[in-house]
Amino acid sequence: MDFCLTSAPQATTYAGQIITYTVRPLLGISMAWTTEITHVSRPDFFVDEQRFGPYRFWHHQHFFQQVEGGVEIRDLVHYLLAHDQLAWLVNRLVVAPRLKRIFDYRHTALQRIFTEQIP
Repeated sequence: MDFCLTSAPQATTYAGQIITYTVRPLLGISMAWTTEITHVSRPDFFVDEQRFGPYRFWHHQHFFQQVEGGVEIRDLVHYLLAHDQLAWLVNRLVVAPRLKRIFDYRHTALQRIFTEQIP
């Protein structure tokens, strides 16, 4: 989706934090996306919710759990697309597969980053 952070990076994540991006969700068309960090409980989880952007509703929970050999990251995402009779089809053919690719990419990238850091 060609995420590009447009707000200044912060040293820490905190409830009330506003993060702005540009994304290209469909056909390479750029649009603004604003999320708010609504809950933070270190080191266990944080939640971001869309305030403005491509979804009618977006609620993303990030969970972290210490496991043998590292940290397990789990995501729980609830979202709704625009009111449209074809939203179910757009979700099935475009949005759900794209979200899966995004999370698969993040998993692979994190694994690569942290594997490279192990002596």
